Amino acid sequence: MDITIHSSFLPQEDPEASLAFYRDTLGFELRNDVGYNGMRWLTVGPPGQPGTSIVLYPPAATPGVTDDERSTIAEMMAKGTYAMLLLATHDLDGAFERLQAGGADIVQEPTEQPYGVRDFAVRDPAGTLIRIQELR
Repeated sequence: MDITIHSSFLPQEDPEASLAFYRDTLGFELRNDVGYNGMRWLTVGPPGQPGTSIVLYPPAATPGVTDDERSTIAEMMAKGTYAMLLLATHDLDGAFERLQAGGADIVQEPTEQPYGVRDFAVRDPAGTLIRIQELR
């Protein structure tokens, strides 16, 4: 079987802040920007990897979600416990410096973890925890 990861979805409440973070701070390219019914979906991805994307979507657009569930999602997003993204780079210190200089919400500086990886953590504007690991 030949299956690849094409797109993953992460929630965002502020498309302009999300675009500034993913494009301008993280260095991803904007691949699609779709507005519909007062909402906006942004598709971003790493340069040189056109087959892998992240769709930043308005959680209010999810069909079948109740008002109570939307409230829970909003609370979890605010706490940073709703979604997580794991990225990797050969230049961990350079990536950290770029994100720090770009004003990213730093959660943890580069650290050698007891489970055998070196990484750091930031949050995107929606509260999503992003861990960036060093490729060795």
